[in-house]
Amino acid sequence: MTGKVPCTLGIIGGGQLGRMLIYRTRKLGFRFIVLDADPSAPARSLADDFIQGDLYDPASLSRLLDACDIATYEIEHINIEPLLKAEQEGKKILPSPRLLQIIQDKLLQKDTFARNRIPIPRFFSCDTPADSRSLYQRAKELGFSFPLVQKSRKGGYDGRGVKILRSPEDTPMPVPSLLEEFVSFTKELAVMAARGMDGSFALYPVTEMIFNSDHNICDTVFAPAEVPEEVKEQAQYVARSAVEALEGVGVFGVELFLTTDNRVLVNEVAPRPHNSGHYTMEACITCQFEQHLRAITGLPLGATDLLRPAVMVNLLGEPGYRGKPYIEGLAEALAIPGVSLHLYGKEEVRPFRKMGHCTVLGTTLEEARRKAERIRGILKIRSI
Repeated sequence: MTGKVPCTLGIIGGGQLGRMLIYRTRKLGFRFIVLDADPSAPARSLADDFIQGDLYDPASLSRLLDACDIATYEIEHINIEPLLKAEQEGKKILPSPRLLQIIQDKLLQKDTFARNRIPIPRFFSCDTPADSRSLYQRAKELGFSFPLVQKSRKGGYDGRGVKILRSPEDTPMPVPSLLEEFVSFTKELAVMAARGMDGSFALYPVTEMIFNSDHNICDTVFAPAEVPEEVKEQAQYVARSAVEALEGVGVFGVELFLTTDNRVLVNEVAPRPHNSGHYTMEACITCQFEQHLRAITGLPLGATDLLRPAVMVNLLGEPGYRGKPYIEGLAEALAIPGVSLHLYGKEEVRPFRKMGHCTVLGTTLEEARRKAERIRGILKIRSI
């Protein structure tokens, strides 16, 4: 990298990932400027400077880029065109907007992996579906059968933009999509993978993600995943290969399926710190946020050793509650040894909105799991 380090880092998006990026790396002496449309964005209170502006507004993006030495993003849903132009003009934006352009379109993402022989579920593209019958006919001609997983090409996030089509009677989403085979899997795994400017890699332990079946939101993460050693090696190899195929620089959350026949398939890749990597803040030598900053500024990548087994529990807004958040059970939860709580500073609670997370350490994964179950019964986020 050229230029001075530490320097000023611009963050496109001011959500909880931006907030944690700032408070976990402030110790390294960087300055931070954040762009977000929400005047009460979680990262605002920790940033050195804040620009209130829409992430699709070219003028706001330009203001941020002019005010920082390096820019990164904590959310994929941003206007790509001004970033591509700015990169061509010499602005440092990492991961590259060219990579983000691929990630934003799930079909381009899958095509990229297919060309590079990354193991993924079989899929086919579909323009706006006319009706389920014609979709079924096309799927049949291509050798697919129900159930199918329909994913909107753009805009999906935290379970939105995904629909399971179980029969020709199910109505598909009326948006440009890709259709995937329904993978029979035993576990959903994840690997946080960091790649530096020089092509160096740092891979974190393989974790298991448990999803809320009603809302398809990650609920719990176990680190390490309880899978055979050969599966861990396969998962890390596949994660590294996916990031290499994208020519990524930074930290990437690689979501994986472990199939019933013990194959590891890439589901999706997030070009940023990821929910499945939050446990690293307490459980690893170098957390995912510091690793991301190291990677995009040309600093050496840090060690990823797991210090102790950990369970991460997402803290979601309770059903039926909206308004100013109230944290129930805070003192009781913090009295449990090995518990670390991160609240995101969001001013409004809504049902199933991510309001924070809790990481629980144990001498064994089973001990951490038992503590996490206690936490789940104690901590509730409701409204006043």
